[in-house]
Amino acid sequence: MTKPMTMTQKILAAAAGLPDVEPGQLISAKLDLVLGNDVTAPVAVKAFNETNTVQVFDKDKIAIVPDHFTPNKDIKSAEHCKLIREFARRMDITHYFEVGEMGIEHVLIPEKGLAKPGDVIIGADSHTCTYGALGAFSTGVGSTDMAVGMAAGYAWFKVPSALQFVLTGKPAKWISGKDVILHIIGMIGVDGALYQSMEFAGDGLQYLSMDDRFTIANMAIEAGAKNGIFPVDEQTIAYVKGRTGQEFRVFAADAAAPYSRVIEINLSALKPTVAFPHLPENTKTIDQVGDVAIDQVVIGSCTNGRMEDLRIAASILKGKKVKKGLRLIILPGTQDIVLQAMDEGLVRIFIEAGGVFSTPTCGPCLGGHMGILAEGERALATTNRNFVGRMGHPKSEVYLASPAVAAASAIAGKIVAPEEVM
Repeated sequence: MTKPMTMTQKILAAAAGLPDVEPGQLISAKLDLVLGNDVTAPVAVKAFNETNTVQVFDKDKIAIVPDHFTPNKDIKSAEHCKLIREFARRMDITHYFEVGEMGIEHVLIPEKGLAKPGDVIIGADSHTCTYGALGAFSTGVGSTDMAVGMAAGYAWFKVPSALQFVLTGKPAKWISGKDVILHIIGMIGVDGALYQSMEFAGDGLQYLSMDDRFTIANMAIEAGAKNGIFPVDEQTIAYVKGRTGQEFRVFAADAAAPYSRVIEINLSALKPTVAFPHLPENTKTIDQVGDVAIDQVVIGSCTNGRMEDLRIAASILKGKKVKKGLRLIILPGTQDIVLQAMDEGLVRIFIEAGGVFSTPTCGPCLGGHMGILAEGERALATTNRNFVGRMGHPKSEVYLASPAVAAASAIAGKIVAPEEVM
């Protein structure tokens, strides 16, 4: 008789070919997808070449997405992209996304149907945990682990213990997945789930869209988690089947699954939440923010650059103007999102409001380009990190919030609730 297991533990046991696993156990698990970008993949390619491996384990199970410094911002980034481009050609990698077809990797991969329920996915990027929204085990690794994964198709893991978050109630207007995860991180801290799986449950899940779930899973790493994961429901299946014809396996946590802690969250009690500098755990509800003037607003990233995020922002910005002297930068997640935003008239709304609408890129989120902050400047961003110097000068400040709060704040010139500009 097998031991009761969490959702993550069941997926890892199946990938390791074991009847069951327990927290702390070391396993070797078969991989369904190995992911890298233009920052991490060049290091992985060099390590791969040192193994003298002739070919990757499966050209269909590797994805390389240049998104951090693309279109290339300088000679170094151009050289990095050239290296991975040539590697992708030499290995005949199916899922290499060049400029023009690229997107922000953690938005593009689900959109292309490359992540499925039950998959085991590693990526040389910490926010690879995004795909837990689809009921997959996905986690960030180092570039050397990516290299070994590309060569062997396996990776070793220490099986994580788990926290369960039971979500109840219906969230109020303007409350999104970003508010949920910022509330959680503010509650448990940036190391509150250290090397644990954050597993979500409860009847409140029915009110969270796929885009909400992607945002929440994306930021599990900001609580130190190994991964974040959602149960597979009708919404998940509809999303996946609309993007891939491949079969997938659904896993569910056992009723007696072991959790180190169970935390209940009433979604109906949440307020728009803002993370103050310089940690995502430094949260305040919108009524506690006070008078915080800002110089720049960024809406986008792998956390909040999806279609729903743009629609929410546009609904607030429509017919209004960005505060004079403030910079509003919109970063759509993929080319398909760009086209859809154009078709729905959102691009016109953003531009007429006084914003800049970018090509898909990680851009300023990691201090890359297209929105770097000067000394003393403040940005409100829908990104996932607000560490010292994250978006530019070490004496700049980054505040994190939802697209709704970001759009409203762009109009007001300071951090405000959406209701204050409607």
